[in-house]
Amino acid sequence: MLGLPSQVKYFIILFFDTFSALFAVWLAFSIRLEIFHWPIGREWLIYLLSVLLLLPIFWYAGIYRVIHRHSDYFDLMKVIKAFICYAVIFFCLVLLLNFHEVPRAVALLQPLILLIIIVGGRDFVRFWYTTISTVRATSFQQQLLIYGAGSAGVEMANAIHRSPKFVLAGFIDDNIELHGRTINGVNVYSPEQALKLLEQQGIYNILIAIPSATRARRNQLVQIFINHRVNIQIIPALEELADGKLTISDVKDIDIEDLLSRDSLPVDHELISKRIKGLIVMVTGAGGSIGSELSRQILAGHPSTLLLVDQSELNLYTIHSDLEYRVKRFSQPPKVIPLLADVADTSRIAEILRVYKPSIIYHAAAYKHVPMVERNPVEGIRNNVFGTLCVAELARQHGVSRVVLVSTDKAVRPTSVMGASKRLCEMIFQALAPESDHDTCFSIVRFGNVLGSSGSVVPLFRRQIKAGGPVTVTHKEITRYFMTISEAAQLVIQAGAMASNGELFLLEMGEPVKIIDLARKMVELSGLSLRDDENTAGDIEICLTGLRPGEKLYEELLIGKHSLPSDNPRIFKAMEQFMSWGELHVELEHLTTAISQNDMTSITLLLQRVIPEYQSNTVLTGLLSFEEQSLNNV
Repeated sequence: MLGLPSQVKYFIILFFDTFSALFAVWLAFSIRLEIFHWPIGREWLIYLLSVLLLLPIFWYAGIYRVIHRHSDYFDLMKVIKAFICYAVIFFCLVLLLNFHEVPRAVALLQPLILLIIIVGGRDFVRFWYTTISTVRATSFQQQLLIYGAGSAGVEMANAIHRSPKFVLAGFIDDNIELHGRTINGVNVYSPEQALKLLEQQGIYNILIAIPSATRARRNQLVQIFINHRVNIQIIPALEELADGKLTISDVKDIDIEDLLSRDSLPVDHELISKRIKGLIVMVTGAGGSIGSELSRQILAGHPSTLLLVDQSELNLYTIHSDLEYRVKRFSQPPKVIPLLADVADTSRIAEILRVYKPSIIYHAAAYKHVPMVERNPVEGIRNNVFGTLCVAELARQHGVSRVVLVSTDKAVRPTSVMGASKRLCEMIFQALAPESDHDTCFSIVRFGNVLGSSGSVVPLFRRQIKAGGPVTVTHKEITRYFMTISEAAQLVIQAGAMASNGELFLLEMGEPVKIIDLARKMVELSGLSLRDDENTAGDIEICLTGLRPGEKLYEELLIGKHSLPSDNPRIFKAMEQFMSWGELHVELEHLTTAISQNDMTSITLLLQRVIPEYQSNTVLTGLLSFEEQSLNNV
């Protein structure tokens, strides 16, 4: 029947309602007169009246536009409201007609009987579709448990009942009062009972339906089931949904980003909006992982114009398309302008600042992949150091109010060219800030690794797990601080809004995470097992590959020993030594000469002189220099 044309199904419903109306009249007469009634005389008019009244009211109320196999509480209420209207009008008309052969009780009985028939018929259609029609497919469906018997869990259960992929095996909830009870015929279990159920029935799917759960709480829930080789999924927070209603498509695999041990950074939206609203804001590296999220959050602050600067055409197109779609929802949409530019190109950056006159610049453009920059040190320094120098000097010349530098924990006691270059960028901002020839506020934001960003370990581990392994970890003791892309962008915007001048801000990032533990947890979250000496039959193996060039075991956030609090309890200020602008400017000129000559020895000595903490764990040699030396030795 589901395959019938819609017009045929429409006429079947009309026929059912017509027959139901006539049958209800007949049954009302038969009950009242206590006989099998056969209409005579004007009694036929009551039969005709019921049909001529019911069908127009149902049509006007939109009952015939409802797909009854997917109907829910709201559709039921629509039918009941239409029926109340029908019952009142039918009763009044029967009284007004005042046929002596028609008992008044018929005017009361017929609507009640008709309500039972029509609502019962539609409920049967829904029951038949969601239950009886799926009996044959049950053997092919995967069993699933929902953690959370609240409104979100029940709404998700309704969506699962309509899904051919899953069959709901039960709810799990911490509330003792719910244990042993049922919701829509589905049992509610305690977490301990659920663990036994996993083993007894071979259930491999857990859905966490607690939108309000913090990261710490999600982590606790995952730890309960992580050793049972189940696929754990979650639903998003209701405010993330377009219409506030959950569907099966909203379910997503739980990711490592969802399990950071601390909760998100508290954000002062009023402060951010005050600093951004109505201003012209520029983001360099706008197409990168941090820059793109930064651009999205700046857009939410309602700037008058958002300048997106990036040297990658593809990345710039991607973020510009995304933001162009988002601004359609604004009553007064900001201008979003994509600008292809290399931040180290002085004439191009000067032209952008002269024409658009931005009030704020967020400088996120940088090469950040440690081994890649280690193999291409000259280009890494040119882009990172001299790109930052270009932006900073031109910003103060063109009267930009605020410039915020995005930095990294790899700038602390660096062992790589990438880290050293970012420390030099910080020193440029620190040295320029106290100069008296400008009114620009320079500030720096330093944070740890960003989960899911391009070049980070998380996307790499995802690809390796999907390919069946092995998952590669450089060293079993290597640790990193982690935060989400969203948190990083919030920190940059908020710290920039709080800054006075020359300040270096840090985020309280919790405890560092061992990369090998991160890899293990990602494997387990995928419902797979680790293959090691104790479990040779596991699914995925973790291989240790050794530290890469420029990489170190531990990252730090502070060069010195002390930090100061800020207005935000999760953001701190670092107090660190730096060169004066006069001294640093001379060293930068020497660095310019060294990179123009591709002189690796001079570059290394100069970095060590300017940054005493810099201790490279490799002999610095670029790929071009290495190839040139090889050719000279032939």
